[in-house]
Amino acid sequence: MRYLGVSLGHATDREAEHWLGSLDLPVGVEACTHLTRTPYPHVAISVAVPEGARLALPPVAADLTAASGEAAAAHAAGRSGRAVLFRGVGFLLGTVTVAEVLAHTAIGRVTVLGGGSAEPDRLLVTRDFVRPQWTDGVLALVTMPAIDGQLVPFEVPDPTPCCADHH
Repeated sequence: MRYLGVSLGHATDREAEHWLGSLDLPVGVEACTHLTRTPYPHVAISVAVPEGARLALPPVAADLTAASGEAAAAHAAGRSGRAVLFRGVGFLLGTVTVAEVLAHTAIGRVTVLGGGSAEPDRLLVTRDFVRPQWTDGVLALVTMPAIDGQLVPFEVPDPTPCCADHH
């Protein structure tokens, strides 16, 4: 894989994902978002492109070059990155077991918030939105308990914006 970074100043993960969705990406591409503070708070993107595949990314402004490079390096090292595109992401629809997640996707660890590793037979209600994170070289999905002993991904598909109820 070749790891590339691009930082276009997206304000949110949602904006960055929308931009990724507008691209004609080659098969097998992995993509992550990265919250960065340099030179100002924004979301950078890293893309892992299979050898031989071509992908043209737009030029990055000079002040965002460092953020682009940092995102690519973090993804390559498995240090950080919120995975948007990864092997098996299309499998994660509806309800699946933790064992199926581990067998059919690039996710290598499923944890329960505050409770350690998830049991292989636990059901994961994906809500068709799964965003694992690279941590210590492993793509890890953090979940939280739901009804009837099921799990749901910690990150929700449509979060309420901060301070939405303030006028």
